[in-house]
Amino acid sequence: MCIRDSNYVTSPFVGTFYRAPSPENDVFVQEGDSIVPGQVLCIVEAMKLMNEIESEVSGTIVEILVENGKPVEYGDRLFRIETS
Repeated sequence: MCIRDSNYVTSPFVGTFYRAPSPENDVFVQEGDSIVPGQVLCIVEAMKLMNEIESEVSGTIVEILVENGKPVEYGDRLFRIETS
């Protein structure tokens, strides 16, 4: 498979990565989902604040690089996106 253009969404904070708004809710995105700019991809909880991380590009989620509930550092790659 040849990836035409690949972008990474990185964490803007040190915190905890969450794929859904709560354990009872569905995840924001899954691998293979098409996304648009402004679409919420995940939440990073930092200092008790829930920060929604939004896409800046249109494309497809190729890979989710962090497990739900795991800590992330500033600049850690969260998603790989093939842009359209």
